[in-house]
Amino acid sequence: MAKHHLNATCETVHVGGFSPHLPPALTVESGDTIAVETYTGFYLCDNAPEAFVPPELAEIRKNLPQNRIVSSGSHLLTGPVAVRGAKPGDVLEVRLNAIEPSLRVGFNAVRRTWGVLPERFSQSRVDFVELDLERRTAEFPRGSNIQIPLTPFFGILGVATDTVRSSIPPGEYGGNIDDKLLQAGSRLFLPVFVPEAMFSIGDGHGAQGDGEVNVTAIETSMRGEIELYLHRNLSLTAPLAETPEEWVVMGFGETLDKALEDAVTQAIAILERFLGLSPDDAYVLCSLAVDFQIVQAVNRPRKGVRGRLPKSIFAIALP
Repeated sequence: MAKHHLNATCETVHVGGFSPHLPPALTVESGDTIAVETYTGFYLCDNAPEAFVPPELAEIRKNLPQNRIVSSGSHLLTGPVAVRGAKPGDVLEVRLNAIEPSLRVGFNAVRRTWGVLPERFSQSRVDFVELDLERRTAEFPRGSNIQIPLTPFFGILGVATDTVRSSIPPGEYGGNIDDKLLQAGSRLFLPVFVPEAMFSIGDGHGAQGDGEVNVTAIETSMRGEIELYLHRNLSLTAPLAETPEEWVVMGFGETLDKALEDAVTQAIAILERFLGLSPDDAYVLCSLAVDFQIVQAVNRPRKGVRGRLPKSIFAIALP
C-alpha cells in the first residue's frame, strides 16, 4: 500500500462540480494513503486579505484552465482521484485520518436570496475570521470574546456520476454533505457510479453549526490524510458514515420533510440488511433510539438530515 501526496495545483483541482469527463489528478490502488491539500475561496481571492490567499491559491485563481471549471458551483475541489479497478455498484470507503486548517484565516459569507432567512437578511456579506490554531478556537464577532471551538472537516467528499453535477447540492454520490461529524477518525462509504470512482474532496470547514443556516461555515483551506478502500461485498444507494461512537445515515430532499423521510428510509434499510431486523421492527427502533437531525438546510435544491445510530445499543458490530 503506497502513500501519495496530492497538492492543489492548476492540474489537480477543479471548480464548480463533479464530472465524469475530467482526467484523474491521481490514480491509486485500494488501501493507498493520500496526503491531500485543498483550498477554498476561489471566487473571493481578488478581495480577500493577503493571509487568505497564499501564492499557490493565487496561481490557481489566475491560471486555472477553463476546462477545469466544470459547473456552476463555487467550490474548489482537489481531484478527481481514480481508484484502480473500481466499477459501478462497488462501494468506496474514505478513511479520514487527519484534517487540519492550513491557514490562520477563514471566511463566512451571506449570499443574497440564499440561507434560511433570505428575506430578512437580503444583503450579501463576507466576514474574514482569524483562526487561533494553537488554542483551536475562532473569535466571532471580533472583540466579543465569543470563542468558537475549531472542529475541522471537509464539507465535500464525493464521487462522479455519469452526468456533470454542480458542487452545491449533496446527493447519493456524497458531494456537499456539510456534516460536521465527518471529522478525523471517521469513515465515509460512498456508492460508486463510474469506472475508477473519480473521488474529489474540498470545501474545508473550520467550524459549523448544524443547519449551516446562513449558507456557509468558517470556510478555510485544509490539509488532510485519507485512505481509500474499495469494497465489492457491499452495496449502498446512499452515503453511510461511521464515527467512533455511531453509525450515521444520510437523507437528502428538496424539503426537510423529504430529507427526513429519506434518512429514516436509509436507517431502516441499514438495520434490515446488517442486523436482520424486519422493516416494522427497524421502524420502531428508529423511533426509540435513533436521533434524526438537520445537517444543512441551505444547499438547494437538496437539504440534508442525518440519523445517528449509537453503537452502544448493538450487541454485534455492523460490518
